[in-house]
Amino acid sequence: MGRIMARNIFRQAGASARLDYSSDMNWLGWALLSAFFAALTAILAKVGVAHINSNLATAIRTTVIFIFTWGIAWFTAGRGELQAVAPRTWLFLAASGLTTGLSWLCYFRALQLGEVSKVAPVDKLSVAMAILLAFVFLGERLRPQEAIGAALVVLGVVVMVVRV
Repeated sequence: MGRIMARNIFRQAGASARLDYSSDMNWLGWALLSAFFAALTAILAKVGVAHINSNLATAIRTTVIFIFTWGIAWFTAGRGELQAVAPRTWLFLAASGLTTGLSWLCYFRALQLGEVSKVAPVDKLSVAMAILLAFVFLGERLRPQEAIGAALVVLGVVVMVVRV
């Protein structure tokens, strides 16, 4: 599956300097792939972190991600796009990168100490937290269905993690 996706990405990149992601899939398709790869990440990381320092494991993983994502960006971004990035964009993406790094360091340490079946659900509390933070800081509308969904995520985590 990954090989086919990579081949398609590079084939499309060869045809044009820029990919039109909107024609490939909608947001739900990309989000489902994200969830699948995140789930697979937990399994692979648990095995990978078993016999080394969790911070070193995170650094190795981050290096691979760094090389991989710059490779994809190189083949998909327009030539002038990097120079056109505004300072404010750099600031927020850098802050996002730092918080991602902190999240990964904590996640790998948690995986080293705990079971994937417990760590992964607790990590997914980020869903409920993101909904709340988007409401507070971005002014996104919080409809009853989002509030109920976030509450169900929290309840689901509690059911999976708390020992009875």
